[in-house]
Amino acid sequence: MNKKLLLSIILLSSAKGFCQDMDALWDSQTANLRAGDAVRGQLFAEGNYAMFIHWGVYSQLANQVDGKTYYGIGEWIMNRNMADIPVLKYQNIAESFNPVNFDAMEIAQLAKDAGMKYIIITSKHHDGFAMYHSTVNKFNIVDATPFGRDPMKELSEACRKLELGFGFYYSHNQDWTFPGGGNGPQTDAQGNPATFDDYFQKKCLPQVKEITSEYGSITLVWFDTPGNMPKQYVEQLVSVVRKNQSNAMVSGRAGHDLGDYQTLGDMELPAKNVEGLWEAVDTTNDSWGYAWYDENWKSPREILERLITCIARGGTYMLNIGPRGDGTVPDRAARSLRDAGKWIQKYPQVIYGTEASPWKHAMPWGDATVSGNTIYLSVFQWPAGGSLCLPGLKSEIRKATLLGRKQDQNLKCRKISSWIRIEIPDRAPDPYVSVIELELDAAPQADDCWGIDPAVETEIFVDFAAVQGAKVEKKGWMEKFGEWKHILQVMDWQPGGKVTWEVDVLEPGDYQIDLTYAGRGRLVWQVAVEGGEVIRNQQNSSHNYQRFPIGWLNFPQRGRYKVSVSCSEGDVSGASLKAIHFKPVL
Repeated sequence: MNKKLLLSIILLSSAKGFCQDMDALWDSQTANLRAGDAVRGQLFAEGNYAMFIHWGVYSQLANQVDGKTYYGIGEWIMNRNMADIPVLKYQNIAESFNPVNFDAMEIAQLAKDAGMKYIIITSKHHDGFAMYHSTVNKFNIVDATPFGRDPMKELSEACRKLELGFGFYYSHNQDWTFPGGGNGPQTDAQGNPATFDDYFQKKCLPQVKEITSEYGSITLVWFDTPGNMPKQYVEQLVSVVRKNQSNAMVSGRAGHDLGDYQTLGDMELPAKNVEGLWEAVDTTNDSWGYAWYDENWKSPREILERLITCIARGGTYMLNIGPRGDGTVPDRAARSLRDAGKWIQKYPQVIYGTEASPWKHAMPWGDATVSGNTIYLSVFQWPAGGSLCLPGLKSEIRKATLLGRKQDQNLKCRKISSWIRIEIPDRAPDPYVSVIELELDAAPQADDCWGIDPAVETEIFVDFAAVQGAKVEKKGWMEKFGEWKHILQVMDWQPGGKVTWEVDVLEPGDYQIDLTYAGRGRLVWQVAVEGGEVIRNQQNSSHNYQRFPIGWLNFPQRGRYKVSVSCSEGDVSGASLKAIHFKPVL
């Protein structure tokens, strides 16, 4: 069910009072939307794209303390896993925080130019420092620094002028500087024991009341890292948001299924469609807060690919910037965002108000978003050979149009078995992402069976496989501290264990098979076509996921096949399979 219809039904059900079985239809995060009116969630569900901002005292440090650089996410620099800065020292550092070059309108304009629909900014992160003028705690940018201004007032006003939504991030559980806060001091200034309730009643609850009552209309309140925070505290915070900002969404990270939607892990994009309302949170480089050394920026093309992929899986994409300590945005981040925004201005129909792909997964050449009876094919990798192959589309194509040239170009389509072959020019019309618009005779329906593309390499993750005699498990790890990677893996292989995909082959012949896996020592892998050819090879492995060639596999004729992978020799128990690759042998 699409997001707009989901919101409408939930809100209509609220008005008519027949929500009793909503939780049976959707997850609890979605069901919470039944309170409120039609304004709540509109930017989230239809805009599909937002700016996240991590900015604070940590931005001034920029991951360097006492001459030493700490590699990892900048907003955690105070934590024991990074520089382990004592509370008093960190509070003293705040006294020199003076972002004199902060320009709220410039940042809001950047979000507007990037094509984003709202901004969420850190009002208080885990370090406990408030980036607004809090009257309940002096550790804030107005009272504890020479800056003496409330940048959140300025940014909220700038967003209103540019017709952008505005909201706050608030770390509700962790507070590393206030007595009783999560992972914070356990005693107060007088040495008395401090409890979490002390922190909650004296700082957290009143600050959430402040940010939801003193900054005009708010689009969203983004709570984070609930940890083991008891449910009754989260309920009080959500109640404050509902009372003060009836149109505001509450993030899934509030905890205890009390948010309005699901938030995936940091930097996580799913391989298959996700039901309900959800968002992916990502950042323009590796760190959320500014780190002086971090120049690993996402290019405009990469931003667009990740944005489109997120929307095509059914989600909303929130992309972070980390301003410097002086308040300015790194030029390379701003340039990438603006260049990607120019593409969005050219193809807004691909992004805004669109829904998930009917194939429920990416294509070898790109991805697809849907609006009504129209599919937008976003082509990241332009196929060679003059045609783009589309598997399993059940709806009839009335018209296919290549967008983006001086004059849109009609394209010829030809049906071959369960495939559609679309004739395309030899060269891509857009340097970033080319767009083909398909007008259909009805709402799009497609077979989600993976098609093996005859011109572009096809990578299929284990997310789409049937698994026997092995264990499927989600895996997450950090490349640097806080830089998360997420995959689904097949592990704990038993004798006879195998992973099987059903695939649809358009053009028979030989295909190069590679596997992406991790493990220990040399492993023997076998790849087999049910009722057909079997190939086997030994390759080395390492602790991180790498791609290794296995050999050529033949599909003798057009049609559907079951392809299985098994690990038969070596340290089988330590083998972790991520994906299989099919590349046509040309």
